[in-house]
Amino acid sequence: MAETVLAAPTEALAGLVERVTYLNAETGFCVLRVKAWGQRDLVTVVGHAAAISAGEWVQLSGSWINDRTHGLQFKAGFLKATQPTTIEGIEKYLGSGMIRGIGPSYARKLVQAFGAAVFELIEAAPHRLREVTGIGPRRAARIVAGWADQKVIREIMLFLHAHGVGTSRAVRIFKTYGAGAVQVITDNPYRLARDIRGIGFRTADLVAQKLGIAPTAMIRVRAGISFALAEATGKGHCGLRVAELSTLASTLLAVELSLVSAALALELEAGNVVADSLDGEPCVFLAKLYRAEQSIAERLQALAKGRPPWPAIDAGKAIPWVESRTGLALAPSQRAALQLALRAKVLVITGGPGVGKTTLVNSILQVLRAKAVKVALCAPTGRAAKRLSESTGLEARTIHRLLEADPKAGGFKRGEETPLDCQLLVVDETSMVDVPLMRALLRALPTEAALLLVGDVDQLPSVGPGQVLADVIGSGALPVVRLTEVFRQAASSQVIVNAHRINAGRMPELKAVEGSDFFFVEAADPEEGVRKLLAVVGTRIPARFDLDPIRDIQVLCPMNRGGLGARSLNIALQQALNPPGELRVERFGWSYGVGDKVMQVTNDYERDVYNGDLGLVTAIDPEEAELVVSFEGRTVVYGFGELDELVLAYATTIHKSQGSEYPAVVIPLTTQHYTMLARNLLYTGVTRGKRLMVLVGQRRALAIAVKNGSARRRWSKLSEWLGGPGLDPDAK
Repeated sequence: MAETVLAAPTEALAGLVERVTYLNAETGFCVLRVKAWGQRDLVTVVGHAAAISAGEWVQLSGSWINDRTHGLQFKAGFLKATQPTTIEGIEKYLGSGMIRGIGPSYARKLVQAFGAAVFELIEAAPHRLREVTGIGPRRAARIVAGWADQKVIREIMLFLHAHGVGTSRAVRIFKTYGAGAVQVITDNPYRLARDIRGIGFRTADLVAQKLGIAPTAMIRVRAGISFALAEATGKGHCGLRVAELSTLASTLLAVELSLVSAALALELEAGNVVADSLDGEPCVFLAKLYRAEQSIAERLQALAKGRPPWPAIDAGKAIPWVESRTGLALAPSQRAALQLALRAKVLVITGGPGVGKTTLVNSILQVLRAKAVKVALCAPTGRAAKRLSESTGLEARTIHRLLEADPKAGGFKRGEETPLDCQLLVVDETSMVDVPLMRALLRALPTEAALLLVGDVDQLPSVGPGQVLADVIGSGALPVVRLTEVFRQAASSQVIVNAHRINAGRMPELKAVEGSDFFFVEAADPEEGVRKLLAVVGTRIPARFDLDPIRDIQVLCPMNRGGLGARSLNIALQQALNPPGELRVERFGWSYGVGDKVMQVTNDYERDVYNGDLGLVTAIDPEEAELVVSFEGRTVVYGFGELDELVLAYATTIHKSQGSEYPAVVIPLTTQHYTMLARNLLYTGVTRGKRLMVLVGQRRALAIAVKNGSARRRWSKLSEWLGGPGLDPDAK
């Protein structure tokens, strides 16, 4: 027993919340320090509340317990919080960080100026806020807006809590639905699963159940089908076989297959999904993805039929000219590729590290720019775009920036009506580009322009739906150059040599040699793996290679879960490299302090930051309830309620690292990761290391990953639309 009950469980208590020590917004569990009536010292209260702030008055009933670790506590079975009425309570309440623009010092000034009438004044006479020193028109407007927003957010919190749901997403729900959020959720609770990141079908279903929606209601079954398909897109599919979808939905909903069939017929009739076949099997596709793949195929076919927008170029003269310009002799395979590039309107260049993709692309660009061809360069991520700029000496942008993402209207400003101003578009790291993004890119490409797609088809496919690069290559419908020869300079790197060995299904060379950039640190089990990984990142690499453990070293995990998963390692690495100090903020399961490495986990068009962008926390402002992150020198500000867009990033998954390179990469690899041990995953992780690659773990796990060359089948129709047989996922 960790606790002992000291009194009857019906004792009542009431008092002022001095401090919210802990609040888990998902479960509502909270630990409070309360100045209670009849108690000389502050009381520690544990209980559950949807929303609670310092300064509020709480009424409690429960029992006194003696916790072995934390001592005497009041365990509340009932907890009701009300807006404070005392001057002391109002000051604490306003200063708790709940309203952006008011921190402890402005809370004190407001209470000194207006006393207990401050709440009424914010709502009824907001112009009087400017009577307080330091509050100008902008801050006054922020306080009024923040107060109004907070009232709605608390209403959402209380509604969700009453329906058995965690409340951490209340700010996100408010930003999505606005002031009418509760009405929107009441009308169709399943919208939560569709619209709000972090809320799944089961959570939405719980709300629906509390609202009285029957298990067999058609709104529920149709939502279940949409959810099953959405889950499939999260795994990279554009659709699913009808039989698989029906079974998934039936199991998820615990309803008869006949009911699923009836709901599927209604979804087809409404046009939300499309029925078709793939490899002769009946399939169902999400309508948007189905049309997007169709559109990609049509655009690529139309582009490929035309002639390049530049006059004919004599390759016999161009090749020696570009070799003299660059000082590099092209290999026979590169010469043949350059000849093809000068006469093809659409071309794909693929190959692994060290095979000369960069040299070839630079040679193509040198020749075409000498002919005054207008070129645009892009890549899916900021880091990939930066690398492309460095390697070519030309401006390269992320695809989102090139297409001018439009946060207000959604989508992009560039499209068929406002196409890109270029004659050649170069897309690097194309393996990362998913179906919706490729459709948007091709829609914005002028019909007369040429297209060069560059990427490594053996890497992991895109995180989003589809496998665009693999399908284009597998279709055989467009000209493809596959570079395979590793050049002498690249062959001196064990990282590159071992990456190619792994890709060919052979074990990497693990024997440590002087001057090597590839190391294997053996660990018998996950516990030893964690200890050794912390030593490698914290002391061994920094001491030997003079690299910063936070900025230069990236831990890449096969998966999120487990002791050697990204989540656990983030907590351990944060504790070792940048332990949280007094100034920190806890939200959505993470604790952030100044100096922490973080990653953006969603595309945020308003802030111009995108999924996978890495940054460092540079400031935390409790007064403004804001956290500031520097992304490659660019400052981005987050409200505390918006921190679900970030996660700690000392460790991240290999999937999230696509398109990025790091000075040093450390990959934990044990049989604990069994379900994710695949050749293309390991190959992708190893090729992220620029100067140094360290594997920490078990040889057996490494052997399993190298041997497992069968990539999981993705249900996509692009290859078929292009007129090809489809890509054999086992083929290399």
